[in-house]
Amino acid sequence: MLFLKRIRRGGLGRRGGASGEGSLLRSDGAEGLWATSGGLGLQGITKRFGELEVLRGVSLEVHRGEFFTLLGPSGCGKTTLLRIVGGFEVPDAGRVVLGGRDLTHLPAHRRPVNTVFQNYALFPHLTVYENVAFGLRSRGFPEAEVRARVEYALGLLHLEGLLHRYPQQLSGGQKQRVALARALVNEPEVLLLDEPMSALDAKLRAEVQVELRNLQRRLGATFILVTHDQEEAMAVSDRIGVMEGGRILQVGTPEEVYERPRTRFVAEFLGVANLIPARRGKGGVETPWGTFALEVPWERGFLAMRPERVEVHLHAVPGSVPARVRQVIYRGAYLEAFLEPSLRVRTALRLSPDQEIFVRLPVKGLVVLHE
Repeated sequence: MLFLKRIRRGGLGRRGGASGEGSLLRSDGAEGLWATSGGLGLQGITKRFGELEVLRGVSLEVHRGEFFTLLGPSGCGKTTLLRIVGGFEVPDAGRVVLGGRDLTHLPAHRRPVNTVFQNYALFPHLTVYENVAFGLRSRGFPEAEVRARVEYALGLLHLEGLLHRYPQQLSGGQKQRVALARALVNEPEVLLLDEPMSALDAKLRAEVQVELRNLQRRLGATFILVTHDQEEAMAVSDRIGVMEGGRILQVGTPEEVYERPRTRFVAEFLGVANLIPARRGKGGVETPWGTFALEVPWERGFLAMRPERVEVHLHAVPGSVPARVRQVIYRGAYLEAFLEPSLRVRTALRLSPDQEIFVRLPVKGLVVLHE
């Protein structure tokens, strides 16, 4: 991380073993991009708690300087995977490699990785300044350098006026920024974020998402976020890894994962999707909404289409089929309507329950699901 270059004198690699060639040994087995890019590689990570297999051979590459999000429901293994990266859990199998260095069996305090926890874990008896300075002081940095680093980090997060306050005197958003400053002041190569916005109200959470994304871009640092909030993942991420049942089902940019989900789970978990039963026929893929010229890998399966991709018409147009409005929900910028046969649409048209309309499903909006 380079954001403290102007004030650093020797860096953390020379003190306390947090990074540097002396504390992190290069693994001879590291190959390819993981060995040279400075990125984070997870190779075949497996973890069990008793009889429960929480992670099932997870392999993943996180590029240096990207904002990567692990997205999934409770119990999918995302927090356990984050804890393995941070050194708080040891995998039963597999390796954690950072820039060609094998971190798998290094304890948390020797890794160039810092974590912002869900509850922020601020010391209640220390002021904002003392909380942020704690890690540097424990590593024996000179007080002049501690002061320079802390003041710069607090300024970066707009906390200059809160130096002498205690955690109980801060708002939720302020506590989150203090926790970020405390992690960033140590100049980690990777910053781990364990659902740090879950305790914030909806308005503040949206504001903090923008602040967090802007901060990551300014620093050029590697951030890894764990969340179950789909909108949060879409708002902050360069790439998203969708997890379920201890596996990563799909990795891609927010647009790729949203527009081209590979499985039913990804289609339904990331946003709202119409799942359309289909079968391979002589003239194409047959569905209740028409026959489409698509290549599919199965005899029977499902297609997906986002509600906003469905065309809604008040009168019949070529390729349209009739439908009846069952329920209408006002969403502000659009109406969300539930139709019979089963279909969900988003439209600017004013619709009413029991109204007959016509819908058309453009082929380019249909996605073939593989599971």
